[in-house]
Amino acid sequence: MYPIKCRIDEYQEQWYYPTNHPKPRQILSFRMPGKNKTQAQCPCGTGSTYPECCGRYLEQEEVPEHAEALMRSRYTAYTLNCEDYLLATWHSDTRPAALNLTDGPQHKWLGLIIKKHEQSAPDQAVVEFVARYKIGGKAHRLHEISRFVLEEERWFYVDGDII
Repeated sequence: MYPIKCRIDEYQEQWYYPTNHPKPRQILSFRMPGKNKTQAQCPCGTGSTYPECCGRYLEQEEVPEHAEALMRSRYTAYTLNCEDYLLATWHSDTRPAALNLTDGPQHKWLGLIIKKHEQSAPDQAVVEFVARYKIGGKAHRLHEISRFVLEEERWFYVDGDII
């Protein structure tokens, strides 16, 4: 296991180790506004709390059991600027060297809607979603059909078609 980095803004960045790492556990660096993270609703929109939902994947205590869970955890990682998690869950054939999430204008993520999750084969799935966000006060939406593969009992994001 490797340390995970979450960067909230240009002033806040901290590394932490997953709970099953041999080094001592460190507390996550991010804070969800006005709430304790154990009580905060997960950004992915399931209605569950962060630790019950995507937190268990981002902290590498568990791996997502299907492509939709991976999609939701990746959306949550985008909302928290957890670039290391996004790269670790991106298939090596299509993974970029870096995402540079904190460079340029910042996205304010507003919500995720999963429109369809379909497993076309035991090791392949697609997830259609709409993610809403703002940049500089202007609203945007990303409507994508994403492809996922299962390798060695782990789902990976491969690529997607923007609709």
